[in-house]
Amino acid sequence: MSAETMEADVMICGGGPCGLMLANELGRRGVSVFLADEKESTAFNPQANATQARTMEHYRRLGFADEIRAQGLPPDFPTDIAYFTRYAGHELARFRLPSAQEAILKARELKGPWSAAELPHRVSQKYVEAVLRRQAERLPGVTVRYGHRVADFKEDAEGVETTVVDRRGGTPFIVRSRYLVGADGPRSFVRERLGFRYTGETGIIRDFMGGRMFAVYLRCPDFYQRIPHASAWMNVTFNRDRRAFMAAVDGKGEFAFHTQLRAHEKEETFTDADARALFIAAAGIDLDVEVLSKGGWTAGHSLVAEHFQRGRIFLGGDAVHLFTPTGGLGYNTAVEDAVNLGWKLASVLKGKAGVGLLDTYELERRPLAIRNTSYARAFADSLGLFAPVAEIEEDGPRGDAARVEAGKYLGEHGRAEFNIPGVTFGDRYDGSPAIVADGSCPPADAPNAYTPTAYPGGRPPHAWLEDGSSLFDAFGFDWTLLVLGPIAEDATPFASAMNRFNVDLRVVRISGPEISALYEAPLVLIRPDQIVAWRGSTASEANRIVNRVLGHRDEAREGELTVLPSEMRDSGVRQ
Repeated sequence: MSAETMEADVMICGGGPCGLMLANELGRRGVSVFLADEKESTAFNPQANATQARTMEHYRRLGFADEIRAQGLPPDFPTDIAYFTRYAGHELARFRLPSAQEAILKARELKGPWSAAELPHRVSQKYVEAVLRRQAERLPGVTVRYGHRVADFKEDAEGVETTVVDRRGGTPFIVRSRYLVGADGPRSFVRERLGFRYTGETGIIRDFMGGRMFAVYLRCPDFYQRIPHASAWMNVTFNRDRRAFMAAVDGKGEFAFHTQLRAHEKEETFTDADARALFIAAAGIDLDVEVLSKGGWTAGHSLVAEHFQRGRIFLGGDAVHLFTPTGGLGYNTAVEDAVNLGWKLASVLKGKAGVGLLDTYELERRPLAIRNTSYARAFADSLGLFAPVAEIEEDGPRGDAARVEAGKYLGEHGRAEFNIPGVTFGDRYDGSPAIVADGSCPPADAPNAYTPTAYPGGRPPHAWLEDGSSLFDAFGFDWTLLVLGPIAEDATPFASAMNRFNVDLRVVRISGPEISALYEAPLVLIRPDQIVAWRGSTASEANRIVNRVLGHRDEAREGELTVLPSEMRDSGVRQ
């Protein structure tokens, strides 16, 4: 008896942030999706705890940023990063950040590197996944099945056949799709079947954030009453005995506690009582603790798969990059994978783009994964290679001096790890066939500095409009053409070029000088993932530009695209 066969445009293996975000991107574009994950549901454990501003901008683009921002910590809970000898001991340093409700107001005031439609939000991944799942399941054509394992897949010229097994029993069934995406985590079945290896560094040993770590999801209702310090989102201990970091999950008494294991400590032997003792050691006082879950993991990864795609099969999220969690970059990079791949798959499936557009996914995302894992490794080195001196917890002058020195270092580290507009907004896709460079040079890439630029290949500069709305809210869900300046350039050639492929193009006209100066060109083409694809002073080459960015390669080669010579770029003269 042959297995039942179901049909979908895209089969997604994995229901974490990458897979769920991809289902949302595709479903909103009218693409049918079948998503399977062998877990019984979305995450129970807190896992990642920081949603970067760029990720929040994508949630805003999809219409549920407010729902995400309402999750997790109470709206007035401070999102500070605080460093202590022990939680009930000495406070060494604190990097202050706004609460969720303050972030909404502050976003309206910030200019320069932190000008953004959304600021970061400190929220556990468990809450984010639940929102992403609810949003995906509301979309027609999106089927989400937890408790289902992908057992096999085979690719042919027309698509992919994936064998899916219900873990609760029943007959395996087949999902026939045009494409398969493996977003199935660090032990990815899809990646292993493709034979792709990780490259990079692993097994890095540090005094902290290197080697085996032990995670405890716990409830401690009287923590805030017993600890003699102001509340913080991230709580880090710095002593010779029990180094740990702990994120507040609900702001009431639930925490995600992670501690460095000593060489002789074996996680597989730890009972709940042992897990409680680890937390008590970090706290420095006896507390009433309920262990909700526990388990080990390895810090010291900085790994990127050698490939992200082959034929009709793509990989994203932890299946292609593994981070040490400093900087909170793993989950956010996974979401960006889904954003990048989603519009491209949809465009090809709907006949709007050439199949060559799909080849730009690996070309664009793999260098960014290498970049981001490198930044996370540097943050881990900064924290983990700085070891406490013996007298750090002593009373008296020697201890006081040690704590002052440690506090100075940790305060600087906190700013370096958590004030990262360059990491957050500085992703670039230079050299991609889906980008048309203009011959100028983008600003240097640096983690703690970001210069807004409309140089093609990066995030468009953000600005608040006169009516109080975000410029990003004016962008279309598909493509956008900004027409800037007091003399309106003719957008008709771009509209006609896009119309040839049935692509929706929103034309946004803004005459004010501020945004014109920010973008440095009267015409700017914005991709569906809110990346600048092209900018220039005339629409005369609209057909060739559109052919290129949509992956219609043969037509794009008909002629060379004009690039402004350096001596003419500043004057706005077109050669």
